[in-house]
Amino acid sequence: METVELEPLVLANRLGVAFSLVRQNRPIECVITITALEAYFWLELRAGDERILKTFRNGNSRIRAIAERKLLAHPAARLVLTPADSSRS
Repeated sequence: METVELEPLVLANRLGVAFSLVRQNRPIECVITITALEAYFWLELRAGDERILKTFRNGNSRIRAIAERKLLAHPAARLVLTPADSSRS
């Protein structure tokens, strides 16, 4: 069985961007908060959805690396990345 990662999307409450990682053939739901994108990925305040997703894509490799490290340290079915997670990278 093949597991496909979902396209990133801005949450309805506009507090973060949802994306997924696949680990051991299981999808892991992940969210990076808008505050983390603003603090560490140069997202301007009150940005629109298009700009939020562009910022996420520009930082995609780094964001996924941070998520992978957090999952290794704290395995979970759902992961939320905050500014504190980015400050350690």
